Parts: sequence; structure tokens; C-alpha cells
Amino acid sequence: MFLLFICLGHGLFSRSGPLFAQESAHSPGWVVISVPDYRALRVRAFPAEREPEPPPVDAALSRVDYDLRVDTDVASGHATLTVDVLKNGWVRVPIPSGLFVREAKLDGKPLSLASLSASKESNQLSALLSHTGRAVITLEIALPIAASASEERVSIPSTSSGVTRVTLEIPRSGVDLSLNGGLLSETHELKTGGKWTAYGKGAEPMVFAWRRKTEEHHSTLPLRMHGTLTQFVGLGEDSTSLNANVTLVVTQGAAKEAHIQLPENVTINQVQGALIADWEMKPGEALITFLEPVEQSASFVITGEASLPRDGQIDIPLLRLAGVERETGGVGVDVLGAGEIKEDSIKTQGLERADGSDLGEPVSSRQSPALIALRTRSADVKSPRALHLAVSRYIQQTVLLANVEEARYRILLTKDGKSLVEARYAVRNNQRSFVKITLPPGASLWSASLAGKPIRPGSGPDASLLLPLSKARSGEEAPEFAVEIVYFAPGPGWTDKGRLKVSLPALDLPISRTGLQVFYPPQFRFVAETGSFRAENYAGPISPVLTAAVDEPAVDTVASAPAGLKLSALESPAATMDANAREQKSETAKQSAQTLVDKFHASERGSRASGILPVRVNLPAFGPSLYLVSQLTSENQSASAEFSYQQDKKAGGK
Repeated sequence: MFLLFICLGHGLFSRSGPLFAQESAHSPGWVVISVPDYRALRVRAFPAEREPEPPPVDAALSRVDYDLRVDTDVASGHATLTVDVLKNGWVRVPIPSGLFVREAKLDGKPLSLASLSASKESNQLSALLSHTGRAVITLEIALPIAASASEERVSIPSTSSGVTRVTLEIPRSGVDLSLNGGLLSETHELKTGGKWTAYGKGAEPMVFAWRRKTEEHHSTLPLRMHGTLTQFVGLGEDSTSLNANVTLVVTQGAAKEAHIQLPENVTINQVQGALIADWEMKPGEALITFLEPVEQSASFVITGEASLPRDGQIDIPLLRLAGVERETGGVGVDVLGAGEIKEDSIKTQGLERADGSDLGEPVSSRQSPALIALRTRSADVKSPRALHLAVSRYIQQTVLLANVEEARYRILLTKDGKSLVEARYAVRNNQRSFVKITLPPGASLWSASLAGKPIRPGSGPDASLLLPLSKARSGEEAPEFAVEIVYFAPGPGWTDKGRLKVSLPALDLPISRTGLQVFYPPQFRFVAETGSFRAENYAGPISPVLTAAVDEPAVDTVASAPAGLKLSALESPAATMDANAREQKSETAKQSAQTLVDKFHASERGSRASGILPVRVNLPAFGPSLYLVSQLTSENQSASAEFSYQQDKKAGGK
């Protein structure tokens, strides 16, 4: 293997003095490397220039400009192709297909065009270019004109150019031109015709179509139209509403406005429609102006009111169309509120009875059984039309908007005369916002809740309580909900023997049924006197909202109202079994209620009261009890029960 010996010492000693002094630390010597390594080092020291990558295309058609003039059967002119040649050597530039080329020039010199394929059937021509750079090819061309009926069109073929510009001159006056596949940018009116300039996308063909302008004599002809007017009249106690749907159909000419004849007692409030520009009330008519002349049809809605008597004999105001040849439609009349139309009082002229669903809006959407519907008998606009009827009004009776379905009271009595009362009410409400509760004299409220949520009641001017109520949604049946209060009432202490009167709160709502459970000290005998309450066997609340609200303890005794005092401290085995069953049921209900309460508080919506929540007080049921019932308590009436008591000496008394 041949080795190349390179003497580095000669190069080092031939340098200048300062450079030798700087490199004196390096000792002179010889380096021996192989020829391939030397060549590799040389290539790295003197890298050769990389040849540029070939362009992705040989040539690019940058722009095509057409300048055409329409003759009898062809559109002739010239096309200018701007080509950028990117490849060295010969390249082919395709000529747009569909062109009849008469002459081709390259930079002003004749240019030969060749076919891309050797096949005789191929009509795709191309130009051969050999120099890189920009070249401009000019073609003298002609395009055929296709004619169909009264329209002529010429199609510009698609190309691969980025910009396509077409200038088309039509030496005819009164021509309407349309373009598909491009955008018209300029229009010039010439003495002998018109000239248009358009731009296309290049990849899509551009189609020019033109036809001779035809003068529209439709708008200059006399106006002829017919219409339909359907109106609804609602006879209210305070005012009469009027709604009308109008449709105009133009058969000749163009309508710029519409005229509606109005009775004297009618006022138009609004005219709405897609083609309505403005409207104006004039004496005896309403003038409605359209946005543009209507040549086919227009529809709009009229809203107004009329001044009519509340009841008695009434002439219904009828709107009429003016300036039409035929008028159809109808009228619907209904009584709003407590009243009716007397059938024997209806007198018509030019109208006949019909089904409301056949008249269309705004009559067909009415579902009232008292609706009177009539259609026009004749389409003649000159035929008179009138409607006369009599309306009878009735006084609306006051009905309950809220009611207490059930009231349950539990009272804990003590020997020193104090009493703690728990009152729960199952309420249905449609409109009331508050219920007014008047406590017995001297009583003080401890807690209040609505549907299990603590609330803070308001205070009325007469020291009564105002508790908010839930309302039912419009059109739905009012559900029951629970209202609960707990209050404390002082009283005189008990003696060995005496009578006691327990007064209950007064509500401004009627109460359907009442249940009263009284717990008294076990060292006394306690008997209910005859009155508005009667003693019965204990029964749980009938209302489900009261059953799940509070767990009521079982009754210790069931006492009737004897002539003398009887001890109510006996308990039968059957009563014990019923008490156990009720206790299990109430325990289950209590657990379910607690689960709902926990879930409710977890959602951070636990109370209607803002800030610190009120404390809910539970009644500590203790001792024997009596159960009393009562029905039908009037509003603002305070129910009361009287009792007789006597101390039982056997129970540890004196």
C-alpha cells in the first residue's frame, strides 16, 4: 500500500517570525496517513457545491387573459398566456382545450403548436419552450356560441392558471348578461353595445350567458287584486280586542300600498308583516305601505281594539278591504269572561254560519265553546255586511283560592298552667301569598316552617303572623304542602278541681277538618266537655304531607264525654298493638324524612330564611292524652275546646 509522506516541517519553518514564536510549543515532525483518509479530509476542507433540486414542475401557467368580441356564431379575439419556465431544456406548455387557435406567437415571433399525443383523436395542443424564465404566448382564437331559445352563451375553458381574466364585448344594445363560475368586476356601456370584465378561478370554466332585455309592462298595467280578511273579535268586560289576518293576491300590476276600511269605533294598534314598511290611520281607513311594490302576494296581521258596550245589544265592527275585486274571509266572535251570546239575537247581513276551524287564523285556534263563526256569503266587495248580537253578562262569584285541608294540633299542658302547642296545617293554594294566623292572647311564637323548611314569619298590623305560602303553577292543580308553627302560651295554675278552656289559633282560611291531641299531667283526671270538638279513637293524619312531617305518639287513652269525670288512663291490648304498628311506621317515615332533609341541606338550599336559620322546636309528648276532632272551621274563627279536670289522690295528690 502506497503511503503519502507529507512534510509539515517545511511549512512551519517558512512562516513569519511572530507566528513561529506563537507555535514554538509544537514540535516539528511527520504525519503519515492513507490516501483515502487524505481525500476525505480534503473533501471536508473544500466541500463541493450541492446541485439544486429540480423544480416540482417544468413550467407554470401564471396568468391567462382573454379579449373577446361576439360575432354572429363565434366569439373571436386573442388570448395571452403568461408562462414561467423552471426547467432547463425543452418543456411542454399545454394550451387550454376547446380553443380554435388561428395563430400563435412567442414574444412576437411565430410559434408552432404540437399535440401532446400522437393519436389523431387528441385535440390537446401544447407549446414547446426551451429557455428558462418568463415567456408570453399570444394566441388568436375563436370560441363557438351556443344558442337556445332566446339565450346565447359562450364557455371559457378551465386552465391550471392562478388568474383568469376575460374581457367580453357584445356589439348589441339592450342585453342582460349573466355569469356562472366567475365574478363580474367592470361593466362599460358602449355606443354599439356593452363591454364586461370578469375574473375566474382558473380551475373552473366560466360561462357567459346573455339575452335581450324585455321590458316589464306588468308594473305599468292597472292594478288588479283580490284578498282574504279573517278577523276575530273578543268581547271583554273592559275592552274589546280585535285581530285580523289579511292576504292580498295581485293578479295584474304592482301594489305599493293597501287600504283597510275601518269603522268609527276601531283603533289600530299594530300592523305586522314581512313586507310592511309603515302604516297610518286616516279617517275611516288604515293605509299600509309595503317595502317594495308587491307583484304576487302579501300577508300581514292587524291588531287593534274597539269601543263597545259591556253587554246588551252590540254591533260588531267589521274590517273591509278597499281597492280589491273580490273579498273573502270571515269573522269570529267570542265573549271573554262570564257571559254568553244569545243565539236568538244574532242578526247577519252578507254572512253565514260556519265552523271556526274552516276560517283559518286567528279564528281556528280558538277553543271556546261560546265562539260564533261566520264566513262571507258573497265575494262582491260592494255587498253590505253586518253582524248584530246581544251579550248577557253574569256576576262572577267568589270562590276559594286557598284552603286548609287538615289541621292537626298537639298540646302539652302542665299543672302550673303553661301550654306548648304544635300546629300543623295541610294547605292547598292557587293565588294567596300569605296566610294570616292570629295566636291566642299572650302566646309567643317559638318556631315556624313551610314544607319542612324553617322560615321567619312576618308581623301584621294587628299583631298577627304572616306566613308565606307556596303557589301552584298556572293551569295545574294545587298540591298540598305543610305549614307548621310551635308557640308557647301561659295560663293560670291548676287547682285540685276545675275547668279549662284551650283556644286555638285563628286562620284567615277555612279549615275542612281538625284533629286535636291534648297531653295532660298524669296526676289528674281529664275529660273533654261537649262542644265543637268531640272525643274519638285516635287516627293518624289523612293528609300525606302531615303524615311524613312529624312523628305523632300513640294516644294513651280513648275517652268519651260522660256525664261525670272519668279517668282516661286505661289502655287495651288492641290499642297497644296499634300503637306499636304506628310506632314502626312512624319510625320508617322519620328515617325517610331525615334522609330528605340531609339531602336538602347538602344542596345549600335548606331554608327560605336568609342568614342564621331559626331553631325548629319539637313538642315533648308526655303523659296521658285525649284525642278530639272537629269539622268545618270558618276563616278568622278561633276554635276552642273545654275540659274538666280533677286531681287523682291515688296518683300521689293531696
